[in-house]
Amino acid sequence: MKIIQITDLHIDREGEYPFNIDVRKNFLRILNYIKSFKPDHLVISGDLCYRDGEVEIYEWIHGVLDTVELPYSVIAGNHDDSTMLAQTFGLEHLLHDGELYFARRIGKETVLFLDSGRGSHSHRQLNWLRRQLKNAQGELIVFMHHPPNLCEVPFMDTRYALQDIEEVQKVFAAYPGNVNVFCGHYHVEKTIRLGNLLIQVTPSCFFQIDQQQQDFKVDHHRIAFREIVLDNQQLFTTVRYFNGSRH
Repeated sequence: MKIIQITDLHIDREGEYPFNIDVRKNFLRILNYIKSFKPDHLVISGDLCYRDGEVEIYEWIHGVLDTVELPYSVIAGNHDDSTMLAQTFGLEHLLHDGELYFARRIGKETVLFLDSGRGSHSHRQLNWLRRQLKNAQGELIVFMHHPPNLCEVPFMDTRYALQDIEEVQKVFAAYPGNVNVFCGHYHVEKTIRLGNLLIQVTPSCFFQIDQQQQDFKVDHHRIAFREIVLDNQQLFTTVRYFNGSRH
């Protein structure tokens, strides 16, 4: 099974170039590039929109993805509207009190998708996650927007970290096997090991943040995607970078 993950697109309205970056061109280029990897599935792990969820932006992304002819899943980030996202992508049946979370069979594996768009998870969502883990076995793959741990990125850790980190960690720690969480949000590349929990933070399709600074500072404008391969309970992952598009 091969999955490609992209995250933090931050698509703006047509003709808008936040930070002088052509975010739409970045998205189109990265989609074109990943075709050669022939993935079984594409995951977009949140922050599809630049500031706030907008139907026009979701419709444009949806239309582009439909031309790629590749199975895909989308989840919400803190710059998204989960309900609006679900309605645009025909996922209303997966909404639970305004949260978009679900399990999906990809190849021979069941992959879990969480909704941390509000900065935390409802008790209902965490109880659903507990039930999923109880019925799972082997290497588990989970996608969510926020990393379930601090990441030693001062600007993000002090302002935009997941609010219910400890509770989420306890849920994952109860699983008898390895939990591989793939996320974004921080605009950096980072790997964190915490017991049975391996957190892989994937860089953004927008820009990357300086990991040393307390205040906001762009580190560089190279964009990236993550390739994830699970083969006979062996998991391999690679982050691939290329130059982003400036306006």
